[in-house]
Amino acid sequence: MTTVRIPSPLRRYTNSQSKVQASGATVQELINNLEAEYPGVKSRLCDDSGQIKRYVNVFVNGNEIRTLQGPETPVAATDEISIVPAMAGGR
Repeated sequence: MTTVRIPSPLRRYTNSQSKVQASGATVQELINNLEAEYPGVKSRLCDDSGQIKRYVNVFVNGNEIRTLQGPETPVAATDEISIVPAMAGGR
């Protein structure tokens, strides 16, 4: 299974876990499987059409998926996925 790093705002859906294990051949499948295990996660990551929200960055082994194959980026069991929501605010 693939390791997924969960950002603080989403940990309420993963029982406060900062890392979880999930499976899927692509990032999109992995997100769908995360939703099955942790209901509510997908609605925070994807819009109503199922596309990853523009302010959510997903990295596979440190590479942003928008520079790869987007949601269809392949995922292996040894990969590490990081979900990084954009931050706003400040002075």
